[in-house]
Amino acid sequence: MSRAEETADDRLYKVVVNHEEQYSIWPADRENALGWNDAGKSGTKEECLAYISEVWTDMRPLSLRQQMENDESQT
Repeated sequence: MSRAEETADDRLYKVVVNHEEQYSIWPADRENALGWNDAGKSGTKEECLAYISEVWTDMRPLSLRQQMENDESQT
């Protein structure tokens, strides 16, 4: 078996997002983990990761972004 065959991944994935607006991928045929919801994108692993790269431009959790915005507005 070649290295490419060992790492080939032909499974279908979906993009999931949690309450902190953090993204991940999950096998499309599995129920989401608790606290994670479908983000509306599915496809190959590479397609899902590319989608996440496009939409997840601020890696800070939502609660941190909100706190920082609150702190800025109070100064």
